[in-house]
Amino acid sequence: MTSLIDSFHRQIDYMRISVTDRCNLSCIYCAANSMPRLSHYDVLRYEEIRQIVQAAAGLGVKRIRLTGGEPLVRPELSKLVELLSRVEGIDEISLTTNAILLGKYTAELKAAGLKRVNISLDTFKAAKFQRITGHDKLGDVLEGITAARKVGLDPVKINTVVIKGLNDDELLDFARASMSDGWHVRFIEQMPLTTGLKDNGLVPVKDIIASINNSLGQLEPCRTASGNGPAKYYRLPGAEGTIGFIGPLTDCFCSGCNRFRLTADGRLRPCLLEDVEIDLKSPLRNGATTADIEKLMQQAAALKQERHRLSEDFSLGKRQMWQIGG
Repeated sequence: MTSLIDSFHRQIDYMRISVTDRCNLSCIYCAANSMPRLSHYDVLRYEEIRQIVQAAAGLGVKRIRLTGGEPLVRPELSKLVELLSRVEGIDEISLTTNAILLGKYTAELKAAGLKRVNISLDTFKAAKFQRITGHDKLGDVLEGITAARKVGLDPVKINTVVIKGLNDDELLDFARASMSDGWHVRFIEQMPLTTGLKDNGLVPVKDIIASINNSLGQLEPCRTASGNGPAKYYRLPGAEGTIGFIGPLTDCFCSGCNRFRLTADGRLRPCLLEDVEIDLKSPLRNGATTADIEKLMQQAAALKQERHRLSEDFSLGKRQMWQIGG
């Protein structure tokens, strides 16, 4: 089997696939309000996604994560999960979601072959949740978390973007959940990708770790049984759950990057934070074979940069995060 190896000797074995650019929230760090959406024709069909995944699997991609927008607003997502679960070489299919609709679909997603979920949650406070997301849906998210754990979508990881002056006063509450409820919490540094926040101040990972160490006990490094991302994991004394830290600004993880991203309109991005894209949809709709798609993926691997430029004078460029499927 030919592997996907980039110019810096990193093997690409993980693909994040955006199935829609639509979302049922309007988070302040996403900047998706009132932006034009893709037409139905422009979005990859499920069978087209399967063809792309089949080509990727032939080049050594083993793990798939479905994203959006909010992936669960796309009808019959479990059908796509089932299609992809039958692709030879794919070991794991996971999902990133805001969990508002998760409680409704957990059983069928699990039955279709979904292994685990990452859930976005930035606050435990209803009024603050509405301020961050634009909607009064905190209860639905918490119900989704419970439902996912109940059906065995394990581990359920909680992604918390730390926003200075907005939710950094709740860090210890999230950390405690790893002890009281066995949650697997991941704190993520806010990236400067939108003007949706007036205060774009950074809360560095090292400050979050120091706060937890000083208040809840010493964090001990640990490993997790699953995961393909850049988080570094720790555990508090006696905790069943874990606490992960993702520091795109202060702890660049590019040297170990093993992923591609496929946008909802069929463009393959070697890096989240670069505008370089390879169009896969047009060749597919013009009769491209699996071998043709594999060659395009190898071209994309050759275009992958050594590192991102977030710490420099950075702007996201042509697409926002909701259009990429971060």
